[in-house]
Amino acid sequence: MSTAPAESPAPAGAQRTAVLGAGSWGTTFAKVIADAGHPVTIWARRQEVAEEIRAHGTNSAYLGDLALGAGVSATADARAALEGASTVVLAVPAQSLRDNLREFGAAIPPEAIVVSLMKGIEVSSGKRMSEVIAEATGHDPARIAVVSGPNLAKEIAHGQPTATVIAAPELAAAEAVAELTANSYFRPYTHTDVVGVELGGAVKNVIALAVGLCDGQGLGDNSKASIITRGLAETTRLALALGAQSHTLSGLAGLGDLVATCASPLSRNRSFGRLLGTGMSVAEAAAETKQVAEGVKSAPAVLALGEAHGVDLPITQAITAVLDGRLRVDELGPLLLSRKRKTEGPAA
Repeated sequence: MSTAPAESPAPAGAQRTAVLGAGSWGTTFAKVIADAGHPVTIWARRQEVAEEIRAHGTNSAYLGDLALGAGVSATADARAALEGASTVVLAVPAQSLRDNLREFGAAIPPEAIVVSLMKGIEVSSGKRMSEVIAEATGHDPARIAVVSGPNLAKEIAHGQPTATVIAAPELAAAEAVAELTANSYFRPYTHTDVVGVELGGAVKNVIALAVGLCDGQGLGDNSKASIITRGLAETTRLALALGAQSHTLSGLAGLGDLVATCASPLSRNRSFGRLLGTGMSVAEAAAETKQVAEGVKSAPAVLALGEAHGVDLPITQAITAVLDGRLRVDELGPLLLSRKRKTEGPAA
């Protein structure tokens, strides 16, 4: 194990980045930034996690004994992490974002670029994460960026090559975050389609639950490929209705993220869906995995968005019914297959 330095200010003139959230993706993203040559401070809610990162350079609860690098430090004081930060990365659970921002949002420097790593829709409001950030903090939306793509945290943490999309309303903000994160194994592309990038990341979690259900029932690759393909069509219909660009959903933040999340056993949503497919209840699956997958929480919000915009979301509707206990898992496939036949097309 390597030893990380104690908390100390960054060198004069250096960019300071704060990552709020010490889970697997937040910690991994901090490592990405450090490996690109920039100092970064992680805020961990639990003091013992911050102390482990400072003393040993590891976050064993999420990444085992993997060394995070000398550029990564940590603190349990959110305001200390935020002080003087030029970039603020938010990596807290999507449904707790607003509460977290009430706690420390006022300490975010107004000139900082705020980056959302969260892939969800707020259940209480139906808002995307960038919308919640802007509303809860008053931060300039032009300085709020979002990150999404085929980015399984543990693979990236071990330096396996990947690409991602960083989107912001103004390209300059996205390019600044790309410059901060680009390294030998992490390749960021930039975009201005915030809506498409965020919806691709949020809806794919619901589709991954459906693929996991198929897996848990012992269904084969034909079934799973059909769900993935129709799931992409479903995601695209919703995204276009909310103003996204169609090509965004065929890129890294759409198809790329969907394939990675639906295909990998490292995916929390696919793994959670697999447990549901074996007959477990939501509570039993949560106890088994020690967490509830984001798709479980976002599914009702995604469905409500579809209903509000007149968009048909049959997979999301069926998954929501399974989660609510209104539909048995063995009824999912027959229900989807019994829908009225239609011609396949871009909006089908």
